[in-house]
Amino acid sequence: MTVSTEKNRSWWRRYLAFPLIYKLGIALVLGAVVGLLVGPDIAVVKPLGTVFLRLLQMMVVPVVVFTLVAGVSSGSAGQFGRVGVKIMVYYTLTTMVAITLGLALASLFQPGAGLTLPEGTESAPKEAPPLNEVLMNIVPTNPISAMVEGDMLAVLFFALVFGLALGVLRSSEDERLAGLGENMRRFFEAGAEVTFVAIRGILEYAPIGVFALLAVTLGETGMDALAPLAVLTATVYGGVAVQILLYCLILLVFGHSVRRFFAAAKEPMLMSFVTRSSSGTLPVSMRAAEKMGVDEGVYGFTLPLGATINMDGTAVYVGAAVIFVANVAGVHLSLTELISVALVGVLASVGTAGVPGAGLIMLSLAITQAGLPFGPVALVAGIDALLDMVRSMCNVTGDLAGTRIVDGGARRRRRVFPARQRDGIAAAGEGSTASASAH
Repeated sequence: MTVSTEKNRSWWRRYLAFPLIYKLGIALVLGAVVGLLVGPDIAVVKPLGTVFLRLLQMMVVPVVVFTLVAGVSSGSAGQFGRVGVKIMVYYTLTTMVAITLGLALASLFQPGAGLTLPEGTESAPKEAPPLNEVLMNIVPTNPISAMVEGDMLAVLFFALVFGLALGVLRSSEDERLAGLGENMRRFFEAGAEVTFVAIRGILEYAPIGVFALLAVTLGETGMDALAPLAVLTATVYGGVAVQILLYCLILLVFGHSVRRFFAAAKEPMLMSFVTRSSSGTLPVSMRAAEKMGVDEGVYGFTLPLGATINMDGTAVYVGAAVIFVANVAGVHLSLTELISVALVGVLASVGTAGVPGAGLIMLSLAITQAGLPFGPVALVAGIDALLDMVRSMCNVTGDLAGTRIVDGGARRRRRVFPARQRDGIAAAGEGSTASASAH
């Protein structure tokens, strides 16, 4: 019995010691192969992938609230005002470039040309919320309700206001108030530590979830399903590749190492690709930003904000899909209509949460603006999972690039998380259980 227990422990230690990025890569390949070989019957493993997504989504609200409050309360309001302006300018400009890129590439390669609209596809997708409603709902009437419903813009707003107020309390000249503020901040600091410990355990389950998600996706679609939509798929993937090259250029212009950036960003990029969720990948993205040396007070604000409003990959997809829908419907879009689609796409990105499938909501708003029929959307929805993978990866990459740029390697403020715990989290990302001192 003792020998068997020791063998189990040894196997478990070897599993933990194997780098997470390799475990995810193996799961990715195995999931694709098994899904294509088995076909739709592989859906029996779908619960394994669903559990993984739910585990990640379970941690989103805690990690946003604890990390954002702890990070914002560590700096001054003016400090975060400057960061906020910079990141909003970055997010707006890159989203405008992304949707323009999608429209331009699709206009060049004309995806959907020659396809005809099949019967029974006239049902409209879920209606996107009006822009004024999106803006008004940023301010929650009940922050607890916003957390329960997963309204991340409202949760972000509440955490930001609470964190700024806590920072003011900590800097109060009244020693009693300052002490209360420091105690409250320690509570949120401890909460952030607990969430990251939980995330370490969840990531060890990630390869199983990745395998199930990929196997089910390819098992249900198959390679034949991509044939009539191959040009659209290539256009979206090519557009995302160009967008990521743009991030590399921006990083170089601001004096950052592209190699070091991707060394840290590769895990959240792969995680977002297989989970199709920028919000669900948020804990992994935060750990990657920590490994880059970005200040907690910066990434604790920019990454949750980016996961909610920065949808560069989705913007590329919307631009290409609008042209696809127009071609299937036999409609020629004028330059004015294309510009209006681009503007609406940028605004719509604010109201689409970083969760799987949200791109269809954003697409519906752009199609409405262009006056196109909804029928062809059913064709796009057939391969939406495959397109969602790459656009989610682009969304996360753009968030991390913007975070790295606005942080700018400036003078470091006092860290929110102790170095020992931070290194332990980084070690978990490498699949190692070694102590922080070993790094």
